[in-house]
Amino acid sequence: MEKSPDIPGKTTAIIAYLTIIGAIIALSMNNEPQYRFARIHTRQAFGLHLMFHGFALFSSVWFNQYALYGLYLCYIVLWIYGFIGVLSNKEQIVPIVGPSFQKWFTFIK
Repeated sequence: MEKSPDIPGKTTAIIAYLTIIGAIIALSMNNEPQYRFARIHTRQAFGLHLMFHGFALFSSVWFNQYALYGLYLCYIVLWIYGFIGVLSNKEQIVPIVGPSFQKWFTFIK
């Protein structure tokens, strides 16, 4: 079995998916040098983490157990999709919300 070559910025992209703190650390890691692969995945991870925490705060005010189940399911599925993309060296965008994350988080260079 042949090992796939590492893409520049892959470590930064992996760190971005770990937690919201990891996404913030990845922001600073990709300042110099800047890698396209890391930028795409950092935007995706940052958006997923913000979406999760924002909806979790919103749901906690109007507690609905089933809404929280849907939130966790959506977050986990999108997170796994993005993380598998990093591990397989693909610049894939997460479905539905990914293109918006790329537009909104242009400050992530």
